[in-house]
Amino acid sequence: MTAPLLDITDLDVCYGDFQALFGVSVSVAPGAATALVGANGAGKTTLLRTIAGARFPTSGTIRYRDADLTTAPPHRRIAQGIALVPEGRRLFPSLTVEENIQVGAAAAASKQWPLDRIYATFPMIAARRAQRASTLSGGEQQAVAIARALAAAPALLLLDEISLGLAPRVVEDLYQTLAEIKFAGATMIIVEQDLQRAMATCDHLVCLLEGRVALNAPVANLTRDQVVAAYFGDTTT
Repeated sequence: MTAPLLDITDLDVCYGDFQALFGVSVSVAPGAATALVGANGAGKTTLLRTIAGARFPTSGTIRYRDADLTTAPPHRRIAQGIALVPEGRRLFPSLTVEENIQVGAAAAASKQWPLDRIYATFPMIAARRAQRASTLSGGEQQAVAIARALAAAPALLLLDEISLGLAPRVVEDLYQTLAEIKFAGATMIIVEQDLQRAMATCDHLVCLLEGRVALNAPVANLTRDQVVAAYFGDTTT
């Protein structure tokens, strides 16, 4: 059996006196795409930020490639191949497309994603490379945010609500690109509110409910009704 790329055990995360995650345990196999779903406030963004090192747990462990990264700083995680595409894109608006991407490349784990490969993967931003990020459409900005993360050559790509507020055609194009990135060998955790898309795209699904794991299973073993029941905490299903 293949060892997990990421292994999270009994993770508790707090914001001051408020506890956001309770005993979360999740394993992610190399090369897999995991959908992370749940209602607003369920703890999805907190979990991604904790994996990336933007938050530190109060208890529990995070192991990546069988090394303990529980208290490792973010720059060390980036250097070892973990990259986050945050909700809201968080680009540098005054920098150009290429300059934003180069920010990601500055801490690259390898040279796996040079600029020419990134532009070939995201042709929509290739012609915009000299434009400031603030002048781009929402879909173009999201492509730049993903490209910036790819420039760090991640083995584990964390994507938080990448389809939020985008037109359906743009979302379709982005997910087609994600399929190509997965085919190239990346492991992904994708926060997605669209359950149909999450189940169609990913191999595994984790549902959080009020900071706890309500469902954790291969997508092939799940029905939409089971996911919806876990999403809303319905114990009668």
